[in-house]
Amino acid sequence: MKRYNMNSSEKVTALNLTMVDPLPEATKKYFDICQEKLGMVPNVLKAYAFDINKLDAFTSIYNELMLSESGLSKLEREMIAVTVSSINKCFYCLVAHGAAVRELSKNPILGEMIVMNYKMAPLDDRQKTMLEFTEKITKNSSDINEDDRQKLRNVGFSDRDIWDIANVAGFFNMTNRVASAVAMRPNEEYHEQSR
Repeated sequence: MKRYNMNSSEKVTALNLTMVDPLPEATKKYFDICQEKLGMVPNVLKAYAFDINKLDAFTSIYNELMLSESGLSKLEREMIAVTVSSINKCFYCLVAHGAAVRELSKNPILGEMIVMNYKMAPLDDRQKTMLEFTEKITKNSSDINEDDRQKLRNVGFSDRDIWDIANVAGFFNMTNRVASAVAMRPNEEYHEQSR
């Protein structure tokens, strides 16, 4: 039987919150899937595991936004996550989602460029426009207007895609702030992935 309790060397936030023990069966199964597919249980999941309702809410919205059917590719959604995290200087998400961009793009240089400054990356017009919109959501969401949405339509995004861009960017703005506020630490395994 796998155990997911954190010992002192596995502290994932600056808070003294204890993972539910024993974990509910459904949570154990979810963590087992993560271990099998990713080779680890992401620390963000361990951080939320002090309250299973909060963990379930987090994983539900994450899975819906990042893994469900969308006009946005998984890579594009990860690029949004990294762009938001770069602007917000969120260490956890830059490390974790930077690794995902490297893996999905099969290009570690592209992944690092987006981590540092997406404007320097060799992006097509669609991706560049998407990340410009993402930047505006993150920095000045109240300034977004119909011209901004039309720019996305002009490069091929549907209104449903625009909804997805806004939701992914909004989600990562929230998670960045939580991760930074509690000093959430990324799993060490992320640092070596897809380099």
